[in-house]
Amino acid sequence: MFDGGREDGACGAPAGPEAPAGPEAPTGPEAPTGPVAPAGPVAPAGPVAPAGPEAPAGLEALAAGLRALPPSCGPVRLVAVDGHAGSGKSTFAARLARALGGAPVLHLDDIATHRELFAWTDRLRAQVLDPFARGEAARYRPYDWSARRFGPARVLPPAPVVLVEGVGAGRRALRPRLARLLWMERAAEESWRRGRHRDGPGQSAFWDGWTVAETRHFAHDPSLPFADLLIRECAEGYMWLPRHLPAADPEPVRHTR
Repeated sequence: MFDGGREDGACGAPAGPEAPAGPEAPTGPEAPTGPVAPAGPVAPAGPVAPAGPEAPAGLEALAAGLRALPPSCGPVRLVAVDGHAGSGKSTFAARLARALGGAPVLHLDDIATHRELFAWTDRLRAQVLDPFARGEAARYRPYDWSARRFGPARVLPPAPVVLVEGVGAGRRALRPRLARLLWMERAAEESWRRGRHRDGPGQSAFWDGWTVAETRHFAHDPSLPFADLLIRECAEGYMWLPRHLPAADPEPVRHTR
């Protein structure tokens, strides 16, 4: 089911082994998030996955494998898409959501804040994980990074598969609730260069602080060693490899077109 696979399109060798984070001091205990604000009136969530071309057959095969997994959080198969900032998680999650027939996607950028780049576990648990575990719809208030405050509440239904996309999605506190953990296979420095280019020079100071915080987080609470699949972006589409196989040696993997 998860031997590995690919979409149509050439996919050469990966960019190289994942750059180690390097020795860093652990983050220490998470800062308390404080009481969770009441959701208030619920705004319609809108379309779950952005419109776009049909999902390729390869992603359809991956989606079928995810749908066949046992539920991991109440009735939901919670699938994390983790990786460094700028590694392509959002784009991949959107395409996978389409292959899943419009699966909901929770972006962790909506849960984190300027003051709590990674200390958002309690908020996610209270607003999303606990309701899902009870078989209920989640209600969360996405953070507005421009206004620096939480916006109107949104509903996240307990669909058969829900994708959680963002840096730290595979953290220790979430893994017991995950059906699968997917890791975007792109080195930290390359990912950060992509992210800086995407966001422009106006966000340079933010990125300076972010890279330090991200490195510290993964040094204290790594996701990659626990990933079920490595997702490699190709010239066209994606290839995925089981984590237990060497990332630089895809030959043993059976590819599905």
